[in-house]
Amino acid sequence: HKGPVFANFVLADEINRATPKTQSALLEAMQEHTVTVGNTTYRLKEPFMVLATQNPIENEGTYPLPEAQLDRFLFKIQVDFPTLEELKEIMNITVTNQTVALQPVLTGDDIINARVAIKDIPMADAVTDYALRIVVATHPETPDADDYVKRYVACGASPRAGQAIFQSAKAKALLEGRYNVSFDDVRAVAFPALRHRIIPGFEAMADGIKVDEIIANIIASVPMG
Repeated sequence: HKGPVFANFVLADEINRATPKTQSALLEAMQEHTVTVGNTTYRLKEPFMVLATQNPIENEGTYPLPEAQLDRFLFKIQVDFPTLEELKEIMNITVTNQTVALQPVLTGDDIINARVAIKDIPMADAVTDYALRIVVATHPETPDADDYVKRYVACGASPRAGQAIFQSAKAKALLEGRYNVSFDDVRAVAFPALRHRIIPGFEAMADGIKVDEIIANIIASVPMG
């Protein structure tokens, strides 16, 4: 029987409550876009995307997410507490009989075509080098790593971080009607692209240093030229 993973969009609510076996199965779906049962492998329909929420407070009854699985997510987005107006909207939807009429805005083919178009967005060599220098600067073992990174970072971002920055910076430019990627595009996507790919060290936890502070320091220290 095909389960809920056979969909274009899969929402894994509180993914850190899933067992390691479930997370392992989801990892195959995210990386290979396939599901294997016994000796049979099923291909998932494209486009296939996974969105997940994670409870950042509770640890009881949760399982740490493997770094390999976290790395498959394009972005990690911090969701702030709702504003007063947003809370009102939540109440209107959840505690009244008000219904929400959803209107489709894109088809699956639209998303696939957009992915193809994004790859054609050019990046100047200077912007490309800048994005890659940011990724390299997350690694404390590299010769050019600054003292802040050497002190507070245990493990830097993977090459997928570079792919995430390139893809999302190109997407941002395209959504804004531009056909070239700027330094500002790279800086704008660096935080969500790196947030879950940098592993803070013990000193960072002891000093209360957040990952976003590390990323901000890296962006400030890497020259554009």
